[in-house]
Amino acid sequence: MYARLCDHARSVLQVAPDAGEAEVDANPSCCCEAPARDSALPEGERAGGPAPASEWEIFIEGDALYDAMVDDIAGAQSTVRMESYIFAADDIGRRIAAALAAQARRGRAVHLRVDYAGSGWELSGSLLRELRGAGVRFEWSRRWQWFAPWEFHRRNHRKLLIIDDAIAYVGGFNVHAASSRRSVGENRWRDTHVRFRGAAVDQAIDVFEHSGHPMREASPALKPLWLITSTTRRCRRRLRCEFDRVFRSAKQRIWLTTPYFVPDSRLRRRLIRAARRGVDVRVLTPAKNDVPITQWAARALYSALLKHGVRVFEYQPRVLHAKTLMVDDNWGTVGTANLDYRSLFVNAEVNLVASDERFCEALAQHFRADLEWSREIEQEHWRRRSWWHLARERLAWPLRRWL
Repeated sequence: MYARLCDHARSVLQVAPDAGEAEVDANPSCCCEAPARDSALPEGERAGGPAPASEWEIFIEGDALYDAMVDDIAGAQSTVRMESYIFAADDIGRRIAAALAAQARRGRAVHLRVDYAGSGWELSGSLLRELRGAGVRFEWSRRWQWFAPWEFHRRNHRKLLIIDDAIAYVGGFNVHAASSRRSVGENRWRDTHVRFRGAAVDQAIDVFEHSGHPMREASPALKPLWLITSTTRRCRRRLRCEFDRVFRSAKQRIWLTTPYFVPDSRLRRRLIRAARRGVDVRVLTPAKNDVPITQWAARALYSALLKHGVRVFEYQPRVLHAKTLMVDDNWGTVGTANLDYRSLFVNAEVNLVASDERFCEALAQHFRADLEWSREIEQEHWRRRSWWHLARERLAWPLRRWL
């Protein structure tokens, strides 16, 4: 298995150019060199010049991602826009901050927005002063205010970087050392991010500039790459509606990776009905979770899913933080949204969606590789889990809307 995964890891795919809802339902170490990126971007291209609509690059290693971000920030000609849920004052955060500050000193317009709930205890005052002193426009997103306390609960969970009007990044990676192999070694988090160019960058700018306000629906002309946010002017639950649509229409497969798996009753029913009609439904979640109580709530769902043919896997080596979904061969997404109540109904999220079969196959390759390091949950074995596991599930399940 190790040899197969390492062979896969060394290969790089090169291709051409607010509210809730009513409930109805009740350790190995991965030490091979992972493929840092899968690409449909011409090698060496950076900001500037026109770009085909379907250029993209997938990152699953934090070091490769942060290197690319720093290079692109350094190449910015006019603007850098960035927002992150977690922006830590560690070696990774300071490196990104130094790149942003350097561009601000050169006269570029640099705007950094960070969520207060995610980073209020992570981002130091000294680093903030350095950024502001260099001319970076820094903004806390949804800081607690006594006259609007509920806004603190509605977190800005987006991770978005936009260079000029040419390049954008989106995905699950936060700006912190936990995702860097150079910083923490083999225990770095497993995550997924996308760098893209083309028409969808204009959408990313719209998302950033109108943060806190619903954006317009994506035009069909944007395909094969476009962005979907958690809410739009036409739909308050846009991401949930899109997941509902693709689950209903799936004919061959639904392959889902999410660190926090607590879907609402409608999406649970969609997954079960898809499995019943013969769709290959697989859910990949982490065995090691940075929020254990969310894992307990997720495990409360396993029995019902397994009973109806949904296959459930737990990724063993390290924390799995990726948020990806493939439906059949021509719909795939990478983004910031988990399949849980907070992402579907509360938080501000953004996902890149692709109808490009090459993009979906790249995601599928990573999914298959992750399954090599995962344990499938068997129904008979799961029925015999200990009373301690059952007690934790029963404790967590009533709290699922708040996790």
